[in-house]
Amino acid sequence: MEGTVERRIITRGATRIEVLLQGSGPAIALLPSLGRGAEDFDTVAPLVAAAGFRVIRPEPRGIGASTGPMEGLTLYDLAEDVAAVLAAVGAGPTIVAGHAFGNWVARALAAVQPEQVRGVALLAASIGTELAPEIRASINGSFDPALSDAERLKHLERGYFAAGHDARVWLPGWHPPVARMQRAATAATQDPAWRRVADRVPVLYVAAAEDSIAPVPTLDTLRAALGERISLVVIPRAGHALLPEQPKATAEALIGFARGLAG
Repeated sequence: MEGTVERRIITRGATRIEVLLQGSGPAIALLPSLGRGAEDFDTVAPLVAAAGFRVIRPEPRGIGASTGPMEGLTLYDLAEDVAAVLAAVGAGPTIVAGHAFGNWVARALAAVQPEQVRGVALLAASIGTELAPEIRASINGSFDPALSDAERLKHLERGYFAAGHDARVWLPGWHPPVARMQRAATAATQDPAWRRVADRVPVLYVAAAEDSIAPVPTLDTLRAALGERISLVVIPRAGHALLPEQPKATAEALIGFARGLAG
């Protein structure tokens, strides 16, 4: 049943990855944002599963039942966690969708395990845009446990949500040690081979129209940064958070991309 969520633990050496499985059909893996977990896709996953897909949601190390070394990592290590999950559940070539930070893991996976990746979807993904200092401060302030909820809410509203949307839904769900690990892994990834993912596989870039962290790029900009095999969808009335703001539109973009690759 597409509404039933199965949880498994996949072991890779000293690492254990919890994965949430839902639906049946061609596989779509969903990777969450910086310092956040699989629950961010709770409203998107059932819509994708109901459309005839098997939805795979690995929890990052340090969230839920996922455990493993948290230091000395690169994006490739995090990508190999996802690869181990896909192999263990028999997913076959998979569409891998990464939201925000998750897009970097998705791109790294296409570099280290290209045979496991049928396509990549980048959701509200930064492709190198320089951030304004106040936006960077809001990213950090959103999950700073030293701040009050009122202060964090202001940061969430400025950095992540379109005007008029209730940013309180993202007050919980942050894991600061995981965010620190992920940032360190990104900084340690010196090999740039993972960046141009559209040189390897078809790519869908899903932009949020009111995103202050990853402003809507042009298709020419995307092709210059990521490669030629790329398409662009812009979702209105959404900021960088995207998933809680426009789950139906996000799911429809993923479903359309997946069906297009199957045709």
